[in-house]
Amino acid sequence: MADRPQGSGVPEKGTPEYDWLYGSQSKNPPSDATQRVEAQQQRGRTDETRVMPVARREARGSGGQPPPATGRTPATAPPPRPKKKRRWRPRLALIPLVLVLLLVYLLGVPLYHWTKIDKVDAAPSGDRPADQPGTNYLIVGSDKADDLTDEQRKALQTGERGGTNTDTIIVLHTGSGGRTMMSIPRDTLTEVPGHGTQMINAAFAIDGAPLLVSSVEKLTGIHIDHYVELGFGSVINTVDAFGGVEICPKQDMKDPMARLDVKKGCQEVDGLTALAYSRSRHVTALSDLDRVARQREVISALGDEAMTPWTFLNPVRYWRINEAAAGAIRVDEEMNPIDLGRFALAMTGESKTCTMPNLSAPSDPNRIIADPDRAPALFDAIIEDTKVPAKACTPTGRPRQ
Repeated sequence: MADRPQGSGVPEKGTPEYDWLYGSQSKNPPSDATQRVEAQQQRGRTDETRVMPVARREARGSGGQPPPATGRTPATAPPPRPKKKRRWRPRLALIPLVLVLLLVYLLGVPLYHWTKIDKVDAAPSGDRPADQPGTNYLIVGSDKADDLTDEQRKALQTGERGGTNTDTIIVLHTGSGGRTMMSIPRDTLTEVPGHGTQMINAAFAIDGAPLLVSSVEKLTGIHIDHYVELGFGSVINTVDAFGGVEICPKQDMKDPMARLDVKKGCQEVDGLTALAYSRSRHVTALSDLDRVARQREVISALGDEAMTPWTFLNPVRYWRINEAAAGAIRVDEEMNPIDLGRFALAMTGESKTCTMPNLSAPSDPNRIIADPDRAPALFDAIIEDTKVPAKACTPTGRPRQ
């Protein structure tokens, strides 16, 4: 490059400005000039590029200083939850279906067995008491034995009989005055319409249900609404279908004629023993009067067993009970399934149990008659559907001591 003329504004050679602009070979550069720094040796090797430690984000954000301690442990991620086992739950839609099926079963079984129950014309002819409040059932226990098995007949030492005799005559009343079971002893002397004065059970032997109903109405003035007849088998088979019933004899009872041998106190018995207990009349002092009290005890025990929840929850038991009852009872032709259901309910729960107030017959000390002073009070309470007087309702029909 040609030298530029002096005074052209270009610094002169040799001046610091010139050297700064064009460079200089001077080995003593001015103190403010950019200097080359020789590579320094460190421990016998050249200085290498150093890798600075990576600062945490929090440190960099706070000027390179670690965050102050807070005294809290950093939260750790929760462990994975174990998978819950899925429980099987019935669908709610199935519950109404199950209830409907249960209802159909509970109603269908007795309706089916209703078709197998024998019906009898029990309506008497002639004048009868007018209809009365409440409902009155005449319960008759006959010696009908054609529904017994061969093994049962052998145990009872009896053959097939058509049911011409009755040991049990009970009027069961239900109404606003409460429930009352009144036994009429079979040895009661009364007027049998068309046949003079006889023991009341003779009416059953003479003309069956109609004449017996008429005789009871003539004796008591109580209008009989429905008739229910129980044979030997009804007691035995029904008790066995329930798995037994509880009886509570007040003394040891051994009666060979009734084939009975039980100890004093409450105990569970089978059908044969329950029947023998209700038929025995040769052990206690009042004979037939004590027997009618035991008959009511067995019938009430059957009613209590029938209303236990297990009867309705166990389909096998429910079927067996209906099967046993249907094969061993007879009812009047005017009774329908609803009436029979009401009768079954009437036999359960608390009720007053009485024997017709009675005295020994003047003509025969082995026979009895209705007590003319005390019996009308009991008859009238049933007729009018009012509360039965306590003194008119005793287990044997005799005055309380």
